[in-house]
Amino acid sequence: MKMKPTLGIGLLGLVAFGLTASLSGSFSSNSLIHDIINAQQADTTKKIKLPADADPNSDDWKGIDLSEKPPIQPLSPQEEAKLFQLPPGYKIEPVLTEPAIQQPGEIVFDNDGRMYVLELRSYMLDADSKNELEPTSRISRWEDKNNDGVYESGTTFVDKLIFPRFVLPYGKNAILTMESDQDNVYKYTDTNGDGKSDKKELFTNKYGRSGNVEHQQAFLYRGMDNWLYSTVNAFRMRETPNGIIREKTGSNRAQWGIAHDLEGKLWFQGGASGVPSYFQFPIHYGNFDYKDELAKGFTTPWGAPVKIADMQGGMDEVRQPDGSLNRVTGSAGNEIYKGDRLPKDLVGQLFYGEPVARIVRQINPVVKEGLTTLNNVYQDQKSEFLRSTDPLFRPVDMATAPDGSLYVVDMYHGIIQEGQWTPKGSYLRTKIEQYQLDKVVGLGRIWRITHDSKSRDIKKPNMYSATPAQLVAYLNHPNGWWRDAAQQELVARKSKSVIPALNQMALSNKNLYARIHAIWTLEGIDGLKSATVTQLMKDSNPKIRIQAMRAGETLVKNGDKSLESNYVALLGDKDDEVAVQAMLSNKFLKIPDLEKNIKQTMEKNPIAGVKLVGEQIINPPKPRNMGPFGSPELSKEQKAILERGELTFNELCSQCHGNTGMGKDAGGGKLLAPGLSGNSRIQGHPEYAIRVVLHGLEGAIENKTYTGGLMAPMKDQKDEWVADVVSFIRNGLSNDASFVSPAQVASVRAKTSKQSVMYKYPQLVKEVPEEIALSSDWKITASHTANTRVGGNVSPNTAFTYEGWSTGINQEKDMYYQIEFPKEVTLSEFLFVSPSSIKRGWRPDPKSPPTSIPMITTFPKSYAVSISKDGQNWETLYDNLKGSDGENTVYLQQKKSKYLRLQLKETPPKGENDLPWVMRSVKVYGYK
Repeated sequence: MKMKPTLGIGLLGLVAFGLTASLSGSFSSNSLIHDIINAQQADTTKKIKLPADADPNSDDWKGIDLSEKPPIQPLSPQEEAKLFQLPPGYKIEPVLTEPAIQQPGEIVFDNDGRMYVLELRSYMLDADSKNELEPTSRISRWEDKNNDGVYESGTTFVDKLIFPRFVLPYGKNAILTMESDQDNVYKYTDTNGDGKSDKKELFTNKYGRSGNVEHQQAFLYRGMDNWLYSTVNAFRMRETPNGIIREKTGSNRAQWGIAHDLEGKLWFQGGASGVPSYFQFPIHYGNFDYKDELAKGFTTPWGAPVKIADMQGGMDEVRQPDGSLNRVTGSAGNEIYKGDRLPKDLVGQLFYGEPVARIVRQINPVVKEGLTTLNNVYQDQKSEFLRSTDPLFRPVDMATAPDGSLYVVDMYHGIIQEGQWTPKGSYLRTKIEQYQLDKVVGLGRIWRITHDSKSRDIKKPNMYSATPAQLVAYLNHPNGWWRDAAQQELVARKSKSVIPALNQMALSNKNLYARIHAIWTLEGIDGLKSATVTQLMKDSNPKIRIQAMRAGETLVKNGDKSLESNYVALLGDKDDEVAVQAMLSNKFLKIPDLEKNIKQTMEKNPIAGVKLVGEQIINPPKPRNMGPFGSPELSKEQKAILERGELTFNELCSQCHGNTGMGKDAGGGKLLAPGLSGNSRIQGHPEYAIRVVLHGLEGAIENKTYTGGLMAPMKDQKDEWVADVVSFIRNGLSNDASFVSPAQVASVRAKTSKQSVMYKYPQLVKEVPEEIALSSDWKITASHTANTRVGGNVSPNTAFTYEGWSTGINQEKDMYYQIEFPKEVTLSEFLFVSPSSIKRGWRPDPKSPPTSIPMITTFPKSYAVSISKDGQNWETLYDNLKGSDGENTVYLQQKKSKYLRLQLKETPPKGENDLPWVMRSVKVYGYK
């Protein structure tokens, strides 16, 4: 349906004016928006004073201009376009603007070329990020039905979202998304074809984190390797017939943006760093540090003069006299250009936005001796690919479009720094108030960049209705977007009929990229065979040998050991990049004699890439403290537990459950035993898996039978043995759950000592504790309650908010947190997460190493746990528990109670300041 919206854009209050959109890309009246801005401001200028505690001689404030300034006012898209600066021959034009969309943060095209827009309508509506977690954001879908280049027809696909983290098309009329401070990814589907989702299904859980909206996972992204990735999260996931599976990866250190290049390597985009975060090698091999991966001068942006100097870092970050940014401080929305309608020298180049500098940067990745160094293409000219003198230009995402051009998402916003870093009295807050940037909200533009040498491709993709043969042909398309979409559609359909055609394309097509996509399509439809991989590993093109190794890893993981000798042989390949890839694959697959083979390779091939990778495989570097963007490292003890558990699993459990835990095929569509990877029961309460290992399980599971018939009891094994194997299947088989200790096993063993026969599933689930879901009839109170961050909203009658709970001030003796249940329940465990956080207002020192990030701990130093049936008479279960950073579990001894209280036992010593008590992801387990 064609959308005819009226403006409703935050503080501008345009609804009252009844202004409608002209979807040709402009406002119906350019002057009206100026009038509205002025109507919202009592004064045309703002008098600004230096904060009382500011040092005018410090780097932050020295040289600041505090004179009265007229407010920054938005321009129409046509006026803004005049202020863009592009290289000769390039043009930029709007394809979708406000009022149809507001505050866009990401765009993604589905396989029919329809454009989904992530609209972050609650982002920074004032300098305190007030109401940032209100359900006012949405995901819209747009089409250019008359093929004139403008997206004039749209619908609200999903509405009333709380700061959504991403949008990913997942089928013809379906998307995946999740909200801030939530843990679940949902699939939204339009079942009746009206352009609006009417069905919501859980896709996966344990995916999110809470905290500042800039620090949460974002950009769910489908890689060429058929896995799904996101920023922040150090794992990848994939849908299989037996459920969602996961594999751990390196830490991507990213915030806002993921892209893959022409050969499928992922490129993650930093945020506060202002530069790409991880790109050196595919992330599933872990992290490798290369100190020279950024060319000299790379961190210097060359934006156009914007005059206003609104930099969070203060005057030290301002280039004088033009008021532009002198060191990158924010980056977003990367893309490797894969299209066919811009000059060929742009293909394979990396583009990303720096919204603080108001630039889009073009990067040339140079590979030498197996290592990649990034170069700013326009550095010598002291310029950038795209820049603007409009202070409101905020490029936050890029995309290669179906028409072969490059799209740029411009939030066109006054403030581009979350409220945690704009406190009253700060330098940035002073500049915001001086130019009244907080008044410019609710806008947004999406731009198309073209070149005089070629017009855009007007052919519309219709891949959802294309035949498998047509999709295979699209793998040879000159526009990489079409190749990606065709592969995704073939993999989604699991089209076995095209395997012969794909094999032929993979082995002999003249187009390198068609061959690469054919290889990964075969991998995605389970059509890749070891004979094909072996042949590809001997291909004359080194890039194909690399792809064969990467795709062949799936076969080795599934038990095909015949390929291992090929991986070892390729360590001696004469091509630098092939040798480096062979080292990575040997490490990932844990091929025998790894260290010996790596050392031999380093002796025979002394190039820089082989040396760096080899040394870091043998002696991994100490993990960097990446603050909220890193992932917690396993302890030495935890790694040992997983190693012991994996050994047992491979020797015993894999015979029925499969090498990857996905279940072994027994023929006829049956499995020998249930899949453990991605299994919600396995990742749920640990007692479920402990009971099964101790006492066995037979019969149907959730009405599904398995040919193996039963799981034999293992109660003769020691507690440590059981704890190791259960910990491995909960944490090492693409699952993400807590470890299990021998003490837990001993407790369950004692509790179930009278279990003399194998469990039946219905009996088992009744005896295992389950999560008691938070509901509105819980009464939660606390001695102190505050926002867990700027932008959070504290409900007046509860100590629980969307993002968790905090004392808000330093810990003091007798502070408490209490839950009153509507009726008595038998309590088993109380779980909460106390995450470390960056001190508010802290900004990175470019001269300091990453390990210098100051982190504030928020766990309770010492606390007691008590229960009560009447709220008057209390039983103390623990008198002096010590909290820990991250996840905390309190075992409640299966006591029946109506009240549960946690109370601090001491005030931390003087000098230990900035220690609030924070609890997030609170869960209660028990028996109803």
